Amino acid sequence: MTGILIAEDEERISSFIEKGLKAAGFQATVVRTGPDALELARTGVFDLVVLDIGLPGLDGLEVMRRLRAEGAKTPVIILTARSAVEDVLASLEGGANDYMAKPFRFDELLARIRLRLNDASSAVETVLAAGDLELDLRGRRASVEGRTVDLSAREFALAEELLRHQGQVLSREQLLSRVWGFDFDPGSNVVDVYVGYLRQKFGAARIETVRGMGYRLV
Repeated sequence: MTGILIAEDEERISSFIEKGLKAAGFQATVVRTGPDALELARTGVFDLVVLDIGLPGLDGLEVMRRLRAEGAKTPVIILTARSAVEDVLASLEGGANDYMAKPFRFDELLARIRLRLNDASSAVETVLAAGDLELDLRGRRASVEGRTVDLSAREFALAEELLRHQGQVLSREQLLSRVWGFDFDPGSNVVDVYVGYLRQKFGAARIETVRGMGYRLV
């Protein structure tokens, strides 16, 4: 499920966007400060960020500049109550993919989100690789050391998530929301079970358990 980070400190607006995105089939996460927005956006698990300029703790433009300086290519749509041309230019020059002036209609924001997601997906590679482990996203095939490995749809989705973020630690909660699309009971071990399946097929050493944090493809 496509994940969108909403960084907006006005609860009325953030709730409005969150409910609309969930109704449209997206996974939405809300933060209300600049430092929190920067921390979550850095994880790389979100497909797009809706970023308000006037965030407390760290200005939205500075959040975006830092992300771009670190090489993050996640699409960013800026929300601003400022309509001056210089503010719009600062947003775009700072790395924003688009902007919306408040107040706005949700259907227009949704259209812009879908457009930017399409722009990003058109540039995404069709084969993900980590050493001799490869996933062909278009053909939905996996191979290890040149031999084809059969994966179920859920195994493939989990493998894709790990390869897209290889070297990063992904928590069980992140994997649940990204691969299964909804929250399981906190006591559920479904992620651990499927990681076990992938270890059997890829080799146990390829997926590292980071105690108390989650899993990482190495």
